[in-house]
Amino acid sequence: MFKTRESIEAHEESFLAPYAQKASLSAGRHYPEQEHLYRTCYQRDRARIIHSGAFRRLDGKTQVFLNGSGDYYRTRLTHTMEVASISRTIAQALSLNTDLAECIALAHDLGHSPFGHAGEEELNLLMKKHGGFEHNMQSLRVVGLIESKYPDFPGLNLSQEVLEGLQKHKRPSASESSGGPRYYCPTLEAQTANLADEITYYSHDLDDGLESGLLTADQLMEVDVWRDAMHTISSGKRRLTKGERNRYIIRCIVNREVEDLIYSSSEAIQKSGVASVEDVKKQKHPLIRYSDALKKSNAQLRKFLYKKFYHHPVVADINREACRRLEEIFHFLLENPGKMGPKNVNRTKEYGLERTATDYLSGMTDRYLVQKYGEWIGKEKLKTPYHI
Repeated sequence: MFKTRESIEAHEESFLAPYAQKASLSAGRHYPEQEHLYRTCYQRDRARIIHSGAFRRLDGKTQVFLNGSGDYYRTRLTHTMEVASISRTIAQALSLNTDLAECIALAHDLGHSPFGHAGEEELNLLMKKHGGFEHNMQSLRVVGLIESKYPDFPGLNLSQEVLEGLQKHKRPSASESSGGPRYYCPTLEAQTANLADEITYYSHDLDDGLESGLLTADQLMEVDVWRDAMHTISSGKRRLTKGERNRYIIRCIVNREVEDLIYSSSEAIQKSGVASVEDVKKQKHPLIRYSDALKKSNAQLRKFLYKKFYHHPVVADINREACRRLEEIFHFLLENPGKMGPKNVNRTKEYGLERTATDYLSGMTDRYLVQKYGEWIGKEKLKTPYHI
């Protein structure tokens, strides 16, 4: 026996919640394609994302520490895989479409620049007069234009629901011009991937901070979610090393976040009375949510991480130096567009030199940007406590 696309879609109709996004009810693709025999549209999208060059390059992009700083620290790729895993867990528990939630998770950082959020802020500053830069919108450019590998259309031609889910900080627009209903929220699968992203970076940034020594367990005692999680290991049978203990506490934090999200979201969905995807989109506030208590605790954790970790002098100084190189290369490319290659030079005619240079730079890995800086501008190395 083997499964056809039709049988998979029939299974979704039978077992997914009525407010879950079914593959058979997808709004389709911008460029129509013949359906696959054995895969739903979202399963095809997942493969297209995983096989893209932008996805592979996530392995060379910063999460917090610059790529190459150490073998243990997260990259954008390991972060993305963790988000996809948590997204599937939450979506499955809520009887949502796990394939769609995973697709959005896998693609959500494809547009991230080198040097993490510091690099994103620098590119946004450089592009202030030319539309700015935001990695979620850049992810849409990557899958809709830059990742061009098919003869019949640019980009990956992903399903509309995946594209909608990538507009993380932009609510879906209304179809008011055509007299249609006003939509405020994306699918529950998109909402799931959004908060799975949040859960993931809370946990692994704690892990990386402790591993680097920039954070200590004693400091974390002022954080509620850390202190609460400590109680779960007080009666353990095996004596843990300090590193094992810290990692187990983080595991407990993730587990609590996921369980709280599933329970609170289920309760919100039931209270809302939604019975379809359209009902979900008409909601003025997301239905995938934490409990009020955990939302407050997470705000405290986020504030702690910014103060003690993201803005730590070691991290900030490294990022500042890296972003100086990003700025210099941006201006160098404006003066020497030929360095981007003929394909990108041709693209400047339609999208402008600044936007094309930003597309080119945002696709670079940390290491490649540093390498090109040495070739084009100067030979000095990036002076940091870590090595690239």
